[in-house]
Amino acid sequence: MEKNENVEMITGDPKKAINKLAFPIIASMFLIFANNIIDSIWVAGLGPDPLAALGYVTPLFLIMVGFGNGLGAGGNSLISRYIGAEDKSSANNAAIHNLILSLIVSIIITILFLAFMKPLLMLMGASSVINYATEYGFIIFAWTIGLLMPPIVGGAFRAEGDIKRATVPIALAAIINMILDPIFIYTLNMGIAGAAWATALGPFISLLLMLYWIFVKKDTYLSYNRKDFHNDMTMYKDILVVGIPASLEQLVLSVLTIFVNFMLTMVSGPVAVAVYTAGWRIINIGMLPAIGVGTAAISVAGVAFGARKYENLRVVARYAVKVALIASIIVCVILMVFSNQIAFIFSYSQSSSKLAPMIAGFLQIMSLFILYVPFGASAGNVFQGVGKGTISFFLTTFREFILVLIFAYLLGFTFNMGEFGIYCGMLLGGGIGSLICYACIELYINKLIRSEIK
Repeated sequence: MEKNENVEMITGDPKKAINKLAFPIIASMFLIFANNIIDSIWVAGLGPDPLAALGYVTPLFLIMVGFGNGLGAGGNSLISRYIGAEDKSSANNAAIHNLILSLIVSIIITILFLAFMKPLLMLMGASSVINYATEYGFIIFAWTIGLLMPPIVGGAFRAEGDIKRATVPIALAAIINMILDPIFIYTLNMGIAGAAWATALGPFISLLLMLYWIFVKKDTYLSYNRKDFHNDMTMYKDILVVGIPASLEQLVLSVLTIFVNFMLTMVSGPVAVAVYTAGWRIINIGMLPAIGVGTAAISVAGVAFGARKYENLRVVARYAVKVALIASIIVCVILMVFSNQIAFIFSYSQSSSKLAPMIAGFLQIMSLFILYVPFGASAGNVFQGVGKGTISFFLTTFREFILVLIFAYLLGFTFNMGEFGIYCGMLLGGGIGSLICYACIELYINKLIRSEIK
């Protein structure tokens, strides 16, 4: 199979491949989350109610983004395995199937979210801020295609090791959003609708850039020409076998957020939801090293599995955890030390100043959650890379939904610890679940190695 520099990198030393792939991914993800933080900062200036409305819409938004990331992981996994097996023709065909599937799913999700958004928001407890929430949500979900397709197309770029084209458009979208936010929200006096328009337009412009590379410039390693396409329902199935469970993982996390919002509303009201919305976005930034390394591991694990190099698969899993854990410890310390300064960015206006000490307290507790993420994220992404998306989904559900939710409810309500108990329960459940997930990937790789020896 003819190789370029990117493919030679991704099929070579797993450690070097992870290093080269991970850092650009982390940088682009940082811009995405910084973009979300900036959204919250600008919206916080409108008062606690618009910020709380943003918190209620966020789980639905994350479900949508989760479908994009999930299908991107599915396409990434399948294409990587074909590249590892040195079957470029099938890799090209899989990339085209991945693109077609992204368009179909975008249309379906747009229709569903616009139809059921308001009833879902009401069920989530957003009745007191429903006007703000629907105003923001309608614009976001009407532009689903621009938000959903870039991570799916980016999955194909990551599979061929072209990390520049996988990350530059995503970074561009975040930068455009950052520029447009204050203009739309305050200069044009559009309020929370301005934040939504800024969020929607950036990714759409990035999608146009990706399509330009594929269909106009035509200099990608994978070919998207009509002659390379041979309709194969098995390929759609293979993408979905990883993509749907990976998407459902985000759904699980979003449903968990809905339950946490509901529990916080019961014990403290909308103010607690506003604190959780702001604070959790900072915690999400702290998770970026683990998530970025794990995302890189999908491509490298897929190539190793396709080439039947199972020892490399073990290297991928262990090295990913090692790198991510070191970075996570550093981030955790930073968040603890500077919690008060970070909290200020969400409480700079007079109407939201009371949130500052509560957000700082949240960060000091929940920054510990970051330390568990490398184990669970790396294990789940390696399972996705080898095509075992269902296993990754069940492990994520067990870790992030069952354990976290059970412990949060027990400490928050049964032991009557309130808001603090909910946060402690999330820490306890997430820690236990992440270690179990990592043990599972080690057992799976050992089984592959033993079977190869036999």
